[in-house]
Formats: sequence, structure tokens, C-alpha cells
Amino acid sequence: MRRPAALLLIVLMAALAPMIPWNASASIELVVNETPITSYDISQRSKLIRLTQRSSNSVARRQARQELIDEQLQLSEATRLGITISDAQLNEAYANVARGARLSPSQLSAALRQNGVDPQTLKDRLKAQLAWQQAVQRRFRSQITITESEVIAALRASNEETKNISIEYDLQRVIVVVPRNSSNGFRDKRLRESNQIRSAFDSCENPGAVLGQYSEVVVKPVGRRLETELPPNLREGVEATKVGGLTKPERSEVGFEMIAVCGKREIESDIAARTAMENELRAQEGESMSRRYLMELRRKATIIEK
Repeated sequence: MRRPAALLLIVLMAALAPMIPWNASASIELVVNETPITSYDISQRSKLIRLTQRSSNSVARRQARQELIDEQLQLSEATRLGITISDAQLNEAYANVARGARLSPSQLSAALRQNGVDPQTLKDRLKAQLAWQQAVQRRFRSQITITESEVIAALRASNEETKNISIEYDLQRVIVVVPRNSSNGFRDKRLRESNQIRSAFDSCENPGAVLGQYSEVVVKPVGRRLETELPPNLREGVEATKVGGLTKPERSEVGFEMIAVCGKREIESDIAARTAMENELRAQEGESMSRRYLMELRRKATIIEK
């Protein structure tokens, strides 16, 4: 490293040192736009990558360095745009990861610690992903346009039948309200009531017979939705619920929410195939724009590597 660059690194390290959580074995390995990334950060991310991708030590370490650089750029850009990720959003994303592994959030945290990974390492990655997703959507939302001809051409190229059987659901939201500043005891009480409602609920025709026994319970219509229109985690719960039943209560910002499956029917249509293909094309276009956006941030960034 040339002397001016080395001098700059020393000055930055001295200025930023009070901001870094103390760790006896940690040293600054990277500085991204004046934000330090330590050897501890890289070590933790490497362990997470090895655990989830079964990569070798050298590959995981290279990937960890690049991920942390990119995430710092993404978080900085999100902050510039006024985007913030709430604790509730982050906890929900963490719970979704746990659910995908068929674990509770606490079980996931325990499994990570058992493998030498601080759960905050995964949360940091999720936070960057959530913030970046919003930044990309804010910048490119109006630019992603998928035409009917593009969808049809993609379906033909994939040799998929455009006519197939789709499942259409008639859905309602059942919300057991929990005020934001409620105590843990009250929140636990409302969760118990949510489960009691779910056990007793057997029809959308007269929901008041069950819901009327509880205070602050709100029903909102969702309407008819194709299975392909449902988010993956919600779709799984709806598919597992009989007509007239409720999905498991899920924590939300307003309390505990359940979905009532009021109707279900099979329809022969090309909507499902078209919707799935359009979503796939949008995702591909969004990924391309995301890569270009990140490359632009890299070109403008000041990155000092050890």
C-alpha cells in the first residue's frame, strides 16, 4: 500500500475505533466509505456461509468479505433514501428463516450458537437484504414493465401448458388486536385467545358466534385469491387449512392474525401459469437492475482493504 493510502487508513482507524464493539481478537480488515469491517465480522460471516453452503474455508472467507462490502454499500444507500428496517420486520424475517428450517426462532439461535455463529450475524444479513429490496423497488418500480407478448413468448419457450387447474380461495383476515404498548402478560393472554378462537371456529357463515365471545377481534375480507397470488408462507398455511377453518395465529404489528378459508374451488385457467411466468420475469428483471445498481455504488465507493 502506498504511504498516503496507509496514512489515510491509520487516520480512519483512529477516528472510528470508538465506534467498534470491543473484541480482543478483532482488527480492522476493511473500511467501506469510512465504516470499518473487522476480522471478527468476517470470521462470523465465514462461519455462517460454511454452515449454510458447505463452502471451504478459503471460499467462505472470500465470499464473506465481498458480502460485507456489498451490504455496507446497500445499507448506506438505504439510509440515504430514508429507508429503515424496524425490529418487527427483522424479527419476522428471522422467524421466516426459522420456519423454513422447521425451527422456532429460539431454536434457530441455539443451533447457530452451537456452530459458533452469533445469531446477530444472520440478522445483519437479513437487515441488509430487506433494506436493499426496498431501495431497489423504490428506484426501479416504475421501470419494470412486462408485456403480454413477453409472458406468452416465455411460456412457449418453456414448453409449459397454458391451461391448467388452479385453486382459488375465498379468504378473510381475523385480527385479535394487541395494542402496541401491551405487557407480555397481556400479549400471551391474547395468543391463548387466538388459539381458542381457532379451535372453535368452523364456518365463515356466522363468525360472530365464536368471535363475539372475545373483545377487540376484527374481521376484514381478503376476497378471492389464486394460490399463485399468495405469498409462499401464507400459501402453505392456507393449503393446510380446511374450508371453514383458520390458519395458525401469526404475530403482526396490530396483534395476532389468522386467515379464514371461507371457500375453495378448482378452476381451469391459464391465469396461474401466466401469473407465475410474469412474476418470474419481473424477478429476473429486478435482479438485473439490482446488480447494475450495486455496481454503480461500488464504482463510487471508497474501499480500503488490508
